[in-house]
Amino acid sequence: MNKHEFHLQTATRLTHAGRKGKDHHGPVNPPLVRASTMLFPDCAALQEANGTRRVYARHATETTMALEQALCAAEGAAACMLTPSGLSAITTTLLALLKPGDHLLMVDTTYDPTRQFCEGLLKQNGISTTYYDPLIGAGISALMQPNTKVVFVESPGSLTFEVQDIPAIATVAHAGGAVVVSDSTWATPIGWASFELGIDVSIHAATKYIVGHSDALMGAILTNEALQHRVRDTYKQLGMSIGGDDAALALRGLRTMAARLAVHRESAKVVARWLQSQPEVAEVLYPPMEGTAGHELWKRDFRPEYACGLMGAVFHRDVTKQQVAELIDRTRLFGIGFSWGGYESLILPTCPSNYRTINAEKWTAPMLRLHVGLEAVEDLLADLEVGFSALRALPTMAQVA
Repeated sequence: MNKHEFHLQTATRLTHAGRKGKDHHGPVNPPLVRASTMLFPDCAALQEANGTRRVYARHATETTMALEQALCAAEGAAACMLTPSGLSAITTTLLALLKPGDHLLMVDTTYDPTRQFCEGLLKQNGISTTYYDPLIGAGISALMQPNTKVVFVESPGSLTFEVQDIPAIATVAHAGGAVVVSDSTWATPIGWASFELGIDVSIHAATKYIVGHSDALMGAILTNEALQHRVRDTYKQLGMSIGGDDAALALRGLRTMAARLAVHRESAKVVARWLQSQPEVAEVLYPPMEGTAGHELWKRDFRPEYACGLMGAVFHRDVTKQQVAELIDRTRLFGIGFSWGGYESLILPTCPSNYRTINAEKWTAPMLRLHVGLEAVEDLLADLEVGFSALRALPTMAQVA
C-alpha cells in the first residue's frame, strides 16, 4: 500500500488500493490465484518461508492479500482477515477476545445469529452475556463488570435501526479495560471512520455491499494494531480462509462500492419519503433521512455521502400480517430474500420482538425491511404502489373485528 493512500479521496482509494502502482505494466487487476499447495525451489527456501503467510494458500494468496490490503485502506485498519461469511467473522472475533469466565456486553439489537452464538457456544464455554439497550450511551457504565472484556455494538441496529452513541460507549469500555467490537456491515468500510470513533475491531458481512452482486459469501475482520495478532492467532487455529474466486469477486465489488452507494442512497431517500406519505405507515426507520429516529447521531458519526439502501417501515397496529404479506407477494421488482447489499431490491416482513430481550413490546406492530437496489426509483415506487393497493384491498384488524 502506498504511503499517501490515506490522503486520497475515498473513491480513489477504492479504485487503487490492493493494486500495483503505475510502474506495473500488465493486467489492471491482481491475478486470480486458485491454489492450495505452494512449491519451493529448495529446502532453504522452504525453511525461510515457514511461519509466514506465504507457506500455504490457506494463509494467503496474491488475490486474498490484495483484497485485505484494499479493505485496510478503505477503513483505515491495521490488519484484515477474510472469513467464509459475516457470521464466521463475528464468531472468530469473539472467540479470539473472550475466554471462560469473561463477560460480554452485547447490544440487544444485534443480528440474531450473533445472539444465538452468545446463548450457544459462548455460554457452553463459560462466557456470560448481558444484553443492553442500544440507546444507553455512556449509561453502559452501570453494566460494566470487572470481567467485562468486550462491548459489542451494531449501529444502526438490525431490523430496528437504532443509532448508537459509539464514542460514549467506547470511552466507558476502554476505561473499564474492555475492547469495542462492531458489526459495521450497514456502514460499510467507507460509511464512517470506525477506528476514530473508538472501535477496536470492525466486522463486515462482505457478502453485502463489498461483494455487492449477490454472488459470494464472505466476512471481513478489520482490526487496530493492538489486536491484530491476537485475532489472527485464533483465526489461524480455526482454519479460516477463503478461495481466490470469492476474493476476486469481492475486489471487483469493492472497486465500484462508492459509486453504487450513491445510487442506493439517493433512491433510498426517495423510497423512504414515499413510505412516510402512506397512511398505513406509522414510522420509517432510516437514520439518513432528516426527522427519523437517530438522525442527529447518524449525521454526527457517519459519512452522509455513503449511506446505504437498507431501511425499515413500521405499520399502524390495525394493519394485519395478512395485509403485509399481500403487499410483499404482489410486488414484482422487490425480491423476497434474507440478504441485502446487492444490486437488487429486496423486501421482507420482520418481527423484531422475537429477537429482543429489552423493549420487545415496542416492536410488535407489523413491519417491513426493504433494501433499495439499483433499479430506476420510479419503477420501484410503482411496484410499491401495486403492493400497497393490494394491502388496502384486504380488511384491517378493525374491519375484521
